[in-house]
Amino acid sequence: MRIWGKVLGFLFGFMLSRNIFGALLGLWLGHRFDQGMGFNFSNLAGPKSEADRQAAFFYSTFSVMGHVAKAKGHVSSHEIAFATAYMDKLGLNAQLRQQAQDAFREGKMAGFPINDCLAKFKRSCAGRPDILLLFLEIQIQVAFADGDLDAEEHDALRNIAKQLGFSVKELDNLLEMIMAGASFHQGQAGQTVNKGKQLEDAYKVLGVSKDASKAEIKKAYRKLMAQHHPDKLIAKGLPPEMMEVAKEKTQDIQAAYDLIAKQG
Repeated sequence: MRIWGKVLGFLFGFMLSRNIFGALLGLWLGHRFDQGMGFNFSNLAGPKSEADRQAAFFYSTFSVMGHVAKAKGHVSSHEIAFATAYMDKLGLNAQLRQQAQDAFREGKMAGFPINDCLAKFKRSCAGRPDILLLFLEIQIQVAFADGDLDAEEHDALRNIAKQLGFSVKELDNLLEMIMAGASFHQGQAGQTVNKGKQLEDAYKVLGVSKDASKAEIKKAYRKLMAQHHPDKLIAKGLPPEMMEVAKEKTQDIQAAYDLIAKQG
């Protein structure tokens, strides 16, 4: 039997009104709370351990990945290949790969509760905005898996960003940085890329303009490195299996900064 709503309602009602009528009103409101309007306080803290937070990141990453892949109505071969390559990059064992595949499959099902999933994930990342940022970057990469961003995929990303607390402007900036990062990474991997385009992409990877001062460039570089440092992200709840994602990102950030520095 729930009684705490009645007790607290009576006390607060009396304290605020200083008379029995206010106390009775508080008692009635407390009774309503006890009957079914209660709040599940056990959910406030989210996952209780580091393992729980890492599991939440792992599941949310692949289920939302499936949702984004299905945004335009069907999952293309490019998106399936991207998800598979991602699992390969992470070096998942058979059990974790199966869990990732199950989450991806669940995410692309009709009626997948995307907002509920993101709300639970965000609660698990309380005080860890860098984890949310990396998560959003991963979903942007999924949307660009086929080399294009459809309107439906863009809408899906906007909703994901909104649910996680990012503004439209922040999302647009990330989209530009991720697109440039993909092109820049190709150049770093040895693919033939125009040097002028490579330098242009390097500025975008750091999120600065060509006219930025050395101080501004260094500040942007340090901020990005701090946000994506693998060890820091692991400490904040990133699953160890996904360290390679953060490591690759920091390598591109470092390479972009070094390329720009050479020009000065």
